[in-house]
Amino acid sequence: MNQAQALLQAHFDTFVANPEKWKSLISDDIVWELPYAAGLGHPSRLTGRDEVLGHVGWFIGAVEDFRFYDLQINAFADDSKAVAQVKAEGRIKTTGRIYRQAYVLFEEVENGRLKFIREYFDPIQAAHALDEEIKQPTDLF
Repeated sequence: MNQAQALLQAHFDTFVANPEKWKSLISDDIVWELPYAAGLGHPSRLTGRDEVLGHVGWFIGAVEDFRFYDLQINAFADDSKAVAQVKAEGRIKTTGRIYRQAYVLFEEVENGRLKFIREYFDPIQAAHALDEEIKQPTDLF
């Protein structure tokens, strides 16, 4: 397992279970792209540690009993990059609805930390669980 794969594994192991440890995995200038989040009225790009931690804090606060499963991580020829497919589920606190999702994450590391993440997910699943309408995104690409 190369460094990118190991950091992606650590991301999934600590994101919810140990947020303080997870914070040590990200670089100060991390960029996290969420191309389909705009459909929920959320930012499609988070730049820097503060923006990322703010969004992650919101997410962790919004769900309970969240878990990842069926994780598959694959390396690229460039050992600073990896991709993961994973499923997840949890309960949205405000609605009581179960949130089930399939994610694909592309990730790049630099100096032993997560430098870039691009996360794809189904905004319809999220909107249903959050009891929100899908918005017309204007900044997908």
